[in-house]
Amino acid sequence: MDGSVYEYQPSFILGFHGCKKSVGDAILTGAEPHLKWSEKKYDWLGSGIYFWEGNLARAWEWAFDRQQGGKIDEPFVLGAIIDLRHCLDLFDREGMRQVMTTYDAVKTAFDYAGKTMPVNVGKTPDKAGRNLDCLVMNTLHDIRQGSKQSAYDSVRGPFLEGDPIYDGAGFRSHSHIQICVRSEVCIKGYFKPITAA
Repeated sequence: MDGSVYEYQPSFILGFHGCKKSVGDAILTGAEPHLKWSEKKYDWLGSGIYFWEGNLARAWEWAFDRQQGGKIDEPFVLGAIIDLRHCLDLFDREGMRQVMTTYDAVKTAFDYAGKTMPVNVGKTPDKAGRNLDCLVMNTLHDIRQGSKQSAYDSVRGPFLEGDPIYDGAGFRSHSHIQICVRSEVCIKGYFKPITAA
């Protein structure tokens, strides 16, 4: 059964993006119109602008972790009102089917060329260095573009991260939903989130 009619999401979500304060200020003052795309080889949903869906606390944790790692001088979190529009939703069976089919095509191409495929790496079960996933997702977008299929404006996926929250738990301490915005028209506005008193 074709579920593609349901790839268009009907409502707005709130996304949160951890960054340097200077980046957040530039967006909020209009000096920069949008956040810059991430195009790292481990971006697990492919290239785009990344947000935590509805998870302000996780965005702050990430920003503070980056500060402790010396990569952010002054942590900041920027909020965004996002219309997912045409969304590759990895909670959806059809979305997952497309990703699996793309993986098969990538593997066939690498086997034919006699090359070794990239792998997802990391010391934890979540495999934070998602080089293989990034390649598969970017290839999926390239295939759609090359075959004149409508492009995805966003990608939405579950990221199971952290330790089990109790013995035998299926829940993990840092699990979250990530959004990768691939079309800036999805972003209806940015805001400075209210922090609890």
